[in-house]
Amino acid sequence: MKIKKTYSYALLSAFYLTTLSAVIAAISYFFIVQHFGINTIIISIVALFVISFFIIQYRTEHFIYRRLKKIYEDVSILNVNDLRNDSVTTDIEKLSNRMEKFVEGKRLEIENLTERDSFRRDFLGNVAHELKTPLFTVQGYILTLIEGAVNDKQIRTKYLERANKGVERLVAVIKDLDMIAKLENDGMKINIAVFNILELVQNVFDMFEMKAKKRNITLKFDRIYEFPVFVKGDAEKIEQVLINLVVNSIKYGKPNGNTIVAVDSYNDKKFIIKVNDDGEGIKQQHLPRLFERFYRVDQSRSREQGGSGLGLSIVKHIIEAHDETILLKSTYGEGSEFSFTLEKAK
Repeated sequence: MKIKKTYSYALLSAFYLTTLSAVIAAISYFFIVQHFGINTIIISIVALFVISFFIIQYRTEHFIYRRLKKIYEDVSILNVNDLRNDSVTTDIEKLSNRMEKFVEGKRLEIENLTERDSFRRDFLGNVAHELKTPLFTVQGYILTLIEGAVNDKQIRTKYLERANKGVERLVAVIKDLDMIAKLENDGMKINIAVFNILELVQNVFDMFEMKAKKRNITLKFDRIYEFPVFVKGDAEKIEQVLINLVVNSIKYGKPNGNTIVAVDSYNDKKFIIKVNDDGEGIKQQHLPRLFERFYRVDQSRSREQGGSGLGLSIVKHIIEAHDETILLKSTYGEGSEFSFTLEKAK
């Protein structure tokens, strides 16, 4: 049984008090012994020692308990109900460990808040820039038309078409921002159903065939699939994932190159869908941040290609809402592979 640490303190204190009392008693010995005898003196000394011990023990323990209780009350992570009178004096080390963990937790929390604040500032700056650029473009064309260019049919048509492209870009940014806000605030409702992933990929290929032809990029599967591949998921949202990945591969792929989609077995329960391009690839330092909102590897080139800068962030949200994994492999100068898993249909 572990002896309370205050016992030694109380024991020594009682010894000192008793010694002092013994000295006092010795001085008055000659006066008391004549009436009560030496045995009475010894009994008084022992009684004083015992009484002093318990008084000091109680006072010391109560003194520590009150202060520890205040610490527990002041520090939210510590529950005052966990503090017991019989553990006050033996759990100082435990309390110290708890306080160290608390301080470490607060340090990590501060770091996290600082990082989030930095991310918030970057996000607001990026949103402002993404909205400002097309707004100023549209405004410039409209002002030019108002100032007299509207009377020239050729210029009017050209400027209206350019202004419309700026509006389309604004609409794309707003729609993607709205989707991101819904995903983060309200979560995402997933309607799980069984569907053929090969058919869905082919639909996306057909949708963007003309866009790919403008850059002489071929959209194709990695091989001929003899049988359908059935998976479980929300077909509409997985189509959005494929659209974003295929469009990205067209934008940043090599002219006269290929976008290749493969569907392979990932494990006994999942398939993995891979979207490969043979473009310039992505440098390693950019990979950890690529799924962040508005993060662009090449600011000027990315904005020339259009888009809201939110596509990969939306992809990540959709895949994570399915409790699946999104993966990225890229070799600079050779190309990139975006892939994600989906559950096999039984």
